[in-house]
Order: sequence, then C-alpha cells, then structure tokens
Amino acid sequence: MRVALAQIISGRDLAANLSILEQEVHRAKAGGADLAVFPEATMRAFGHSLVDIAEPLDGPWASRVREIAAAQEIVVVAGMFTPGSPTGLGSGSVSKVRNTLLATGPGVETSYDKVHLFDAFGFLESDTVDPGTEPVTFEAGGLTFGLATCYDIRFPALFTANAERGAEVNIVCASWGSGPGKVDQWQLLGRARALDSTTYVLACGQGDPATQGVQAGNGAPTGVGHSAVVSPFGEVLDELDGAPGLLFADLDAAVVREARAKLPVLANRRDFQSRRSLT
Repeated sequence: MRVALAQIISGRDLAANLSILEQEVHRAKAGGADLAVFPEATMRAFGHSLVDIAEPLDGPWASRVREIAAAQEIVVVAGMFTPGSPTGLGSGSVSKVRNTLLATGPGVETSYDKVHLFDAFGFLESDTVDPGTEPVTFEAGGLTFGLATCYDIRFPALFTANAERGAEVNIVCASWGSGPGKVDQWQLLGRARALDSTTYVLACGQGDPATQGVQAGNGAPTGVGHSAVVSPFGEVLDELDGAPGLLFADLDAAVVREARAKLPVLANRRDFQSRRSLT
C-alpha cells in the first residue's frame, strides 16, 4: 500500500486550510497513494481560538474533508477539533474541545481523540482540551492502522495497545513544539515507538513556520517538520526537513511479519502495575 504524508503549515483560516488539504490530497492521489496523512491541527493552527471553530464530526469542515476523500477515492487522516465538555457555571462558563483525528475515505469512517494531553514545557493543553479514553484502529488497503496524536508518541503503551488490536502501522499526527533538542526527541521517539510495537510509524508533523519566514510569537506548538516513515525495525525509510512537503512510502505487511518473527517484543512483553503514584 502506498501512503503519503502531507507536511503542511496550517493557519487561522479554516477555508484556506481546507484548500491546502484538497491540493495535497490531489497530489497524493496523483502519486499513487491510497492514504494521505495530515498533521494535528490541520483544521486550525494552535495559537488561535479553538472553541469557536470546534464542530461535530458531521459538521461542515469534516464533511468537506469527507467529500474530498470520497471524490479522490483515498483515505484521509487529518487533525481537527470537536466540541468537548462545558467548564464553569452560568454566563461565564466556557467549553473545552477535543483534539480529534478524523479518518475517512473508501470503507473508512472513524475518529480518535488525543488521549495524552500536552501538559509539559510550560504548556497546559488540559486547560482547554478534554482527553480521549480509548485506542482507535481502522483497516484500509489490507493493513490495520492505529492512531495517535503528538504527545501520545511519548507513551509506548498506546502504540502496543494499537498493535495488540491488530495494527501493523501506527499513524502519529503532530504539531510538535519547537525548542532545544525537540527535533532530536521527535526523531528518536518515532523510531522507538516503531521498535516497541514492531509497526511502521508514519510520523506526520506540521512544517516549521520559520522555513517560510514566519515566527510564532505566542509560544504555541506550531510545528518543526521532520515528518518521517519508520520501519518496524526502527529504520528511517524517508524523512522531510522543516519545510512543507509531501512524502511517499510503500508499506508491506510482510515486513511487519518478519519483524515480529525476528523481534517478538509483543509476545515477550510482560505487564506491570505501578505501585507508586507520581506527584
């Protein structure tokens, strides 16, 4: 199965972001891909209000993505924001959102809400976002895919849970925060999660706005690029730099079977319950 990773830089305008998505879907299909992966926050970049644009999965933004995928006969995975729970009481109450991945296309219709919220490096995603609770997988092109979002990549259990549900490929959509060592961490974690789960890892991130002469001014995680395809043996098969781009890769279930025969970490794994709570 051929897949494409669309490393884009989304902005504030939802219609403009949809136009970018549609253009990249056309390019992915023309390149022979059956699945096109877009980053977290494709709907709207971080650093802008999310509550006012969050919509249900049958809303206009998601419906347009669905139409694009159907017209091109390709599965699309893209990051959006769906309504979360209300917080506060009375007229001063506000709502949270959910950080959602929509997966849609021929034979595929599902979504995943980000489980691990980015309360790290001084950023508190949990202030405005409700966490998801369950792993999600889907089947396409004879392969099973698991879904993950950004900070999830630091938590191996989600990737092994997806693998236990049959995933041969883990998709990670991200808007990775910049900073010292952050690109190195992103690259290392993608390879580690592939080895943990003996799956391909499709790590698709927002491009780095600085490559386009744009400086993020509010500390929001707007992306560093370096989208990559990693084999079940932890080998980086291909990788982009920080600039926007489209990355193609051919996935083969036989490679996953070979990795699991030679390196049966899923079969050998033992579960431990922590006796110590972190404070």
